[in-house]
Amino acid sequence: MSPTREDAGLSSGFPGREDFQKMDAHSDPQPRSAGILTDESSSPRQTCWPDADARRNPLTGAALRIGGVLFGALALIGQSLAADLSPTEPVSFSRDILPILSDNCFACHGPDEQARKAKLRLDTREGAFGKGKSGEFALVPKDSHRSEIIRRLTTDNPDDVMPPPKSKRHVTPVQIELIRRWIDQGAPWSRHWAFEPPIRPVVPAGFGHGRNPIDAWVQVRLAKEDLRASPEASRATLVRRVTLDLTGLPPTPEEVSGFLKDLAPGAYDRLVDRLLASPRYGERMAWDWLEAARYADSNGYQGDSERTMWPWRDWIVDAFNRNLPFDQFTVWQLAGDRLPLATQEQRLATGFLRNYMINGEGGRIAEENRIDYLFDQTETVATVWLGATFNCTRCHDHKFDPYTQRDYYGMLAFFNQTAVDGSGGNPQALPNLPLPSPEQSRRLGDLEAKLVSVIRATELFEMSKFAREAGKPIEEAAAAKDLPKEVLEHLKVAPRDRDAGRLDKLAAHWKQNDPAYVRVIEENSQTRKDRDAVARSIPRPMVMEDMSKPRSTFILNRGNYLKPGAETGMSIPANLSTGNTTSRSNRLDLAQWLMAPDNPLTARVTVNRFWQMFFGVGLVKTAEDFGVQGEKPVNPELLDWLATEFVTTGWDMKRLVRTIVTSATYQQSSKVTPELFERDPENRLLARGPRFRMPSWMIRDVALTAAGMLTEQFGGAPIKPYQPTGVWEEATFGNKRYEQDHGAALYRRSLYVFWRRIIGPTMFFDVASRQTCTVKTPRTNVPLHALLTLNDTAYVEAARGLAQRVLRGWDRDPERLTIACQEVLGRSPTADEQRILTHGLERHRKNFAGDPAAAGRLLEVGESPRDANLDPGEHAAWTVLCSTILNLDEALTKE
Repeated sequence: MSPTREDAGLSSGFPGREDFQKMDAHSDPQPRSAGILTDESSSPRQTCWPDADARRNPLTGAALRIGGVLFGALALIGQSLAADLSPTEPVSFSRDILPILSDNCFACHGPDEQARKAKLRLDTREGAFGKGKSGEFALVPKDSHRSEIIRRLTTDNPDDVMPPPKSKRHVTPVQIELIRRWIDQGAPWSRHWAFEPPIRPVVPAGFGHGRNPIDAWVQVRLAKEDLRASPEASRATLVRRVTLDLTGLPPTPEEVSGFLKDLAPGAYDRLVDRLLASPRYGERMAWDWLEAARYADSNGYQGDSERTMWPWRDWIVDAFNRNLPFDQFTVWQLAGDRLPLATQEQRLATGFLRNYMINGEGGRIAEENRIDYLFDQTETVATVWLGATFNCTRCHDHKFDPYTQRDYYGMLAFFNQTAVDGSGGNPQALPNLPLPSPEQSRRLGDLEAKLVSVIRATELFEMSKFAREAGKPIEEAAAAKDLPKEVLEHLKVAPRDRDAGRLDKLAAHWKQNDPAYVRVIEENSQTRKDRDAVARSIPRPMVMEDMSKPRSTFILNRGNYLKPGAETGMSIPANLSTGNTTSRSNRLDLAQWLMAPDNPLTARVTVNRFWQMFFGVGLVKTAEDFGVQGEKPVNPELLDWLATEFVTTGWDMKRLVRTIVTSATYQQSSKVTPELFERDPENRLLARGPRFRMPSWMIRDVALTAAGMLTEQFGGAPIKPYQPTGVWEEATFGNKRYEQDHGAALYRRSLYVFWRRIIGPTMFFDVASRQTCTVKTPRTNVPLHALLTLNDTAYVEAARGLAQRVLRGWDRDPERLTIACQEVLGRSPTADEQRILTHGLERHRKNFAGDPAAAGRLLEVGESPRDANLDPGEHAAWTVLCSTILNLDEALTKE
């Protein structure tokens, strides 16, 4: 359940417990949950009011929910196993057997040669069907009685039983029976499903009421589970849901009204097309990519110097808005500089690979830093495009997946060719790409021209002041004979080569006795300072550029940069390179292989993250891990259909998004019956629409929009909104001081908030740290979240702004209340809600009438101007009421 307001610990004027109890009495009868420290993507549909029972006893509420989730999950598992045990159904190695072996056997009998026991390998066909150290065959096809693996799994002898008791692993009787059946069926072998290229499945017929093939696959799965899809959500719910999903902002009351009035066929499709064409679309889609790309505005570590990577961030937004095909989107970010006649835009895109943390701490070793950067690049690419837990192979062969340490350093070699040396903490370390604005270019050109003129004037003045024979150095001039040695040293440097420090010292020496010379020197110095200031203000995002001479790459023993082993060239993982064994010479080869049609992972991994974005959880829940330890897809045919559709339609991202959000599956109501919640608590079978709390960045943007305060300015340098004092200082030992912005910058979208790597923006929760690649952000629910949305300056000011809007625009309370709810919830309040909120409003009016000082303090929160013509007590009362609406469960949730 999303954060809701409690009366305990809040300032006077907020709704009390009795108000919530009245609200609960008028709520729809829906199953409730306490939702403490849990993934909310599965939470049942609720009204906007909190749960009185869970609030009175949150531990009981949590226990009930956890119990319901476990019961439902066990029921699904039991049904699945029952189906697997059907004697007429073949046992699938990839689906049924490989997960058992991976969980229980691969740690000792898997890919990692150094950890392998008894010379037995069970992750390959050759190893599994061969003899181990005992001389017995582990697997004898069609004869489970002669298969040593069955004997070891069923023996009572503690010395022989597998897995060994000390491993704490356990193979269940049901799993043993599956292995036995599989062996007796001939032990057919196959690779892990994710390592086989997806084959486009035939869309099942007979499911005609669905809007597109997504629905056909979902309905097939529901039919198998004896479930039915939910009815379509209300039109008001749909317009809010899809607008939030595609723009990250709520629809305006006018947009909601327009959609509700458009009863012509195709109204929803037209709405989707309008949202996809909005520039807000790119800003919404960029957030998830920035988390995967570990984008931040500082280096990280103790020094945490500020960097200027924001032009790359703006390029990401623009690429989504232009619908740059995903294959180009990929190639440009990994190897844009390697393309023939690479453009500035293509070079800028490679900033993706330079978003790693940079260590400038004292005592760090440059080469160690450089290797750490390469580790980050390698593991980020493997996670984003392959769903591979490559970090496991930094030190040794993977324990579960067919990735070797040689695979790891073969991929690292692609990134080992830049001139980055790991020294210092320069946040604009070479190679970088200067990107001056037109105004900066003009200003810099003017100052360069002025400097040429000033230097010439200085030379002429000094030729007169220090007269000497032609060709003689300045120190031989009579006027220079008695000068101090230090001053003479500065004069001996040609005027064009003197820096500001030398000029300042020369000016100080002649300040008292030669004002004319001082003026010439100071103009020279000031012009240089002005030019350098403009040059420093130019953003220089770090990009990729390979050296002309290739750098050798070595496999590092246990990942230690001081222990290089065998040399290795650039290569892709051997297990994924079947039929694609051409030599690799640079990052462009890697990027093109990632986007090759026969790559089994990229399309699957990518469409899964898009699905996760809209449904809260992917078809594969472990979005970061498509290996054998990851979850198998809940609907494999749907995943493969989406993957092949993505490729055959030219990697068209907007088309993929449109296909998902125009499906009947997406448009279902999120209401859930107790029976359905018990059967499928996490909504993995998709018998209802998505419902989960919005991410914190979206909650802030929604509040600003509802208040009419959002500054819609695209791109540019990051901004610094409200933040509690001392946060940066505490985290940096006083080395970094937070200088808050003012004016319109305070109200820009969350995407543009400055992200200090070691201490992220305080108004966000459940977000990636941006220190490493994150492709699945956890969703939790703790009291601190509600305390923030109730008390943070930005949210209190937004409530004040929304109150001011309704007070200025409408004269009567019912109309004001209706508009406030429409701005936040996308709908008008029900009669019961109107009555309860009006009761609360009267109470707030009474409280502030008796305490006008409290009203004044509340209305001083935030920097936006207040309309002095509004009665302070009335404005304060409506501010509290609007804060209540902004903090309703429905306001914080995508229904």
